Amino acid sequence: MFKSIGHKFHIPVLGVAFSVDAPLKVAKYGISSVMSLVDDTLVERLRQHYLEKLGRPYVKIDDSDQARSLRITAYLNMVKQLVEEQFEELKNSPFEIGSGITKYFEMLPDSSELKIKYYEMLNSENERAQINLQNELRNNIYPGSIDVNIMTKVDKANYNSEGTQLSHEFNDAHAALRGFAMSDLESSIIFSAGMNPKLYGYIETFKDFYPNEKSSFKKKIVIKVSDYRSALIQGKFLAKKGLWVSEYRIESGLNCGGHAFATDGLLLGPILEEFKNKKDELLNTLKEIYLPALIKKEITADAEKLNYDVTVQGGVGTSSEQEFLLRYYGVKSVGWGSPFLLVPEVMNVDDYTLHKLAAAGEEDLYLSDISPLGIPFNSLRGNSKDIEKMERIENGKPGSPCPKKFLVSNKDYSDKPQCTASITYINKKIAELKENYTNEDEYKKEYDKVVNKVCLCEGLTVPALIVNNIPSPKQSRAVSVCPGPNLAYYSKISTLHEMVDHIYGRIDLITHPSRPNMFVKELGLYIDYLTKRIDDQGENISDQKAEYFSLFTTNLLEGINYYKNMIDEIIEEPEIVREKMLESFEMMEEKLMVYSLQAN
Repeated sequence: MFKSIGHKFHIPVLGVAFSVDAPLKVAKYGISSVMSLVDDTLVERLRQHYLEKLGRPYVKIDDSDQARSLRITAYLNMVKQLVEEQFEELKNSPFEIGSGITKYFEMLPDSSELKIKYYEMLNSENERAQINLQNELRNNIYPGSIDVNIMTKVDKANYNSEGTQLSHEFNDAHAALRGFAMSDLESSIIFSAGMNPKLYGYIETFKDFYPNEKSSFKKKIVIKVSDYRSALIQGKFLAKKGLWVSEYRIESGLNCGGHAFATDGLLLGPILEEFKNKKDELLNTLKEIYLPALIKKEITADAEKLNYDVTVQGGVGTSSEQEFLLRYYGVKSVGWGSPFLLVPEVMNVDDYTLHKLAAAGEEDLYLSDISPLGIPFNSLRGNSKDIEKMERIENGKPGSPCPKKFLVSNKDYSDKPQCTASITYINKKIAELKENYTNEDEYKKEYDKVVNKVCLCEGLTVPALIVNNIPSPKQSRAVSVCPGPNLAYYSKISTLHEMVDHIYGRIDLITHPSRPNMFVKELGLYIDYLTKRIDDQGENISDQKAEYFSLFTTNLLEGINYYKNMIDEIIEEPEIVREKMLESFEMMEEKLMVYSLQAN
């Protein structure tokens, strides 16, 4: 077995539909990707699409209490089977220009020992030696991991046909977890959006999450976290239940796509530094809790084989940034998300949205308030879902139908939660505003907030239907999209091979002449986020808010100081780039301090 044989990056989950079948496009090349399990009706339609396209039998899974988990299991099993078939075909293809196996090796990082062996094979002039090397190469390649994602808080309760609430294992996230747990996949489930104690407790009931006789896991638990404290809390909670976290996936709070979970001003570099410095401390702390919990369950594990990986994602845009993260912080893999939205070979993106994304600049990508969950949401100006929303408002019919109800959360007007983007909720809210606001300007301000919400359940799922020509007569074809700010610096619609070559520095796909370093960009986003929140408070800032803003500012200033002190460690960048970074940090430090004094 070769050391360092595979890719150094992974493709995170993108929206709901954008990456919902990504493994069928990239796994055969050894690239790992993540699929969303939010929408069981979507994966059921895709299962039908793929099986019928291949001329294979499809048996529909009808609506029932168990339908959600059964559909997810069936879809994941199909994806696994198709990836295995694709990989076998690739593995047995000839080593010639354009073949699957040639593409596999061409896309590997040049530092991979397997890639070096591949070049040795190509340069061999001895036919027998070349055949032996080819066999050796074939026996040492593997498909990428078929991973899945669950937003832990998207876990609404469900009801039977008589209107009786079902038990918690039928909640949306619970059923999705069961769908993965009962599947044949040997991969990871990524839990995002914070801790859900009831959901985490449900993991205990599935044997695939426990170590086997070799102390390895058929199914691994990955927690997406924003800082070390979150990792420690969630890791300990799961360890007490005899559950091991195999990976902590750190994501920038603001320099990312989708919903943005901002920290209290803690920046990515200092967060990674803490993980680096406390790696053994976290490992030993969790072992001390985990191993006794396993004994109580009469399960044994080799303590020496217990470990965890740290991965990172959010705003990475150059090979030098990736190499620094891998070398200096020792992360296992780096996530590349938003740039892949410009790779139609991989992502489900309709033509209108694709070209809007390609043309988007910094001002077109913004942190919006459109999510029904009330969490800041990265969006693209002029997307077709926003156009549809404005048309409905202008026609006096704000809001959207709510057939899927994945994001229902508000109980202001009903015992059963409603979606704040739904017609029903918005109409009731507008009626309430009319009663409570006599001042026209104040009413308009509150009205605009209410009607701004968008149906993400449909907007984020329909791209897969459009791209695969799957009809949806009862569903809007307007698309929501959630790119991170980093996409502003790309404009070329690319192939998978081109994007991978960019990731490894073999070509450069960045088209913006002055893209800032990822750490500089994140800092700027946090300063903008802080100043907007302070400005929104007006003159009457409570003591509690003032204390929070003070902590936020202190954390940012400490983060800036950290970057200034470690700038020389970024040896992957030339000196002129490091000097520009230092200059940017000092300018933003001054800006922050001046604003802080004015705010006080």
